Amino acid sequence: MRRKWTCLVLCSVALAVAAICGVATVLATPANSGFKATTIASGTFAEFEVFNHLSKDQLPAGFDGDVWLSLQKTKGSSDLYVQSNTWQPVDPQTGVIASTGWHTHPGHSLIIVTAGTITEYDDSCTPHVHNQGETFIDPGHGHVHILRNESLTAPGSTVAVQLIPKGALRRIDTPAPENCQSLN
Repeated sequence: MRRKWTCLVLCSVALAVAAICGVATVLATPANSGFKATTIASGTFAEFEVFNHLSKDQLPAGFDGDVWLSLQKTKGSSDLYVQSNTWQPVDPQTGVIASTGWHTHPGHSLIIVTAGTITEYDDSCTPHVHNQGETFIDPGHGHVHILRNESLTAPGSTVAVQLIPKGALRRIDTPAPENCQSLN
């Protein structure tokens, strides 16, 4: 009898997990047709630790500090991606705003805006506007966000460098946060 109860409980849990995953998939907001992501290059690195520093006498004139530090350390192998992302301007006929859809990444991204203006929203629904030539960091690891081109006339583009665990999905679609349902 105990064995039947264990089997029943395990089957019930499996069905509940499947139902929850199915709902999450339905509620996820994938990118729309006005957005295109292209992998320029990718590669795999064994675990590494790199530390660089320059002191005041080694820094260029006008540097805004007394020291420059850089540390990158991984445990386990990592995949590195260089991504080119493009967004079309708002569609004048439909009003559709090109967007990445709500998503996160398992690792961080270093992003350069190479053309136009890109607006980023996170779960606070506050717009963070990034113009051509500006940079920003997506910390990854559950930082849910959406990137959109809200321009009526100009396309937007970025280049992103992403470091993630080897074999992990580079992008994880997520549902829009409850308070940001109008941003898709």
